[in-house]
Amino acid sequence: MADLPEAELLDEPTTADLGVKVTEAWREFARALASALPDMPVGSHLDVTLDPTASGTGDAVYGVSLEKTETGTMAMAIGNANLPQGYRLDRTAVAAMVALGWSPPGVLAGSGESFGLSEDGGGGDDRLSRIITRTLRDVYGAPHPAFLVYASRDAKDEQLTIPQLASARHESTMDSPPALDSVALQGLDLAERVRIVVAALTKTDPDQLQVDADGDIGIRAGSAMVFVRVRDNPPLIDVFSPVLTEVEPSEKLFVKLSELTNRMPIGRLYCTAGTVWASVPVFGRDFQATHLSLAIQVMTGLADELDDRLHGEFGGKRFFGEGDKPSGRSPDTQERIGQYL
Repeated sequence: MADLPEAELLDEPTTADLGVKVTEAWREFARALASALPDMPVGSHLDVTLDPTASGTGDAVYGVSLEKTETGTMAMAIGNANLPQGYRLDRTAVAAMVALGWSPPGVLAGSGESFGLSEDGGGGDDRLSRIITRTLRDVYGAPHPAFLVYASRDAKDEQLTIPQLASARHESTMDSPPALDSVALQGLDLAERVRIVVAALTKTDPDQLQVDADGDIGIRAGSAMVFVRVRDNPPLIDVFSPVLTEVEPSEKLFVKLSELTNRMPIGRLYCTAGTVWASVPVFGRDFQATHLSLAIQVMTGLADELDDRLHGEFGGKRFFGEGDKPSGRSPDTQERIGQYL
């Protein structure tokens, strides 16, 4: 495969400020990795993984392992044999791995069930760093290097100190709040950080998120729709869903919503203007990615379950409920969102 010029490292639009900043962050990571590899001693290892606690990948751990050999560097990237059902690479992703230069699992000696790649010294480390960067970002879905965690060991399996890999996090920081703090993404405002977190959870590019005219990010959750809205004063992220629209308010409904709210770990359910809402607030000051990730995961699961349960008991319309019959007038859902929130 021909060498990959840095300009082709990412195929990301540069028309938006966020796109430019994310692109540069990946380039900084690739440069830092290329600089660190030549100084690693023979027999040492470097593991770079996508932090599942920040990216919402559950038990799936996507990552690349590198080993310095007498002749250069051998890299192995996780394959489907070590990924749980539902998180395995599809045919397109496997083809992308091969196109980047990886040998399929088991082809390269010593790669086992992982994709393998071997490079000699010199310019090979530069090429290898770019391939690894594109793998982590384009195939494994890391939206920003701040979602990466790395660990380095010498031949005796003792901790090896290497230069900081840009905004990626060293394993020693895993007990502290995860990435997307003011240092890792310095210069990004709250809205941009939120977009990166949502992109990680939905496995998409930050610039390809569904954003409506009000600036709300939309996430489909089965028959429900979850919205994420960023407020500036005070700094706050609203994660909310119109669970049911065009529902007839009643004492029975209000009692039910109160009971359900009391059982929720976070957030609340309420009814206003004929719409049942579910809402989970996240503080924007001292923003932590895991707080927003948790809120979105709770809300997507909750909304998709509750809209079916409440629709069966109280009628109304689900956001994506085909065939649902309204119980009254037909208000505009988007208009209600804007009026209430």
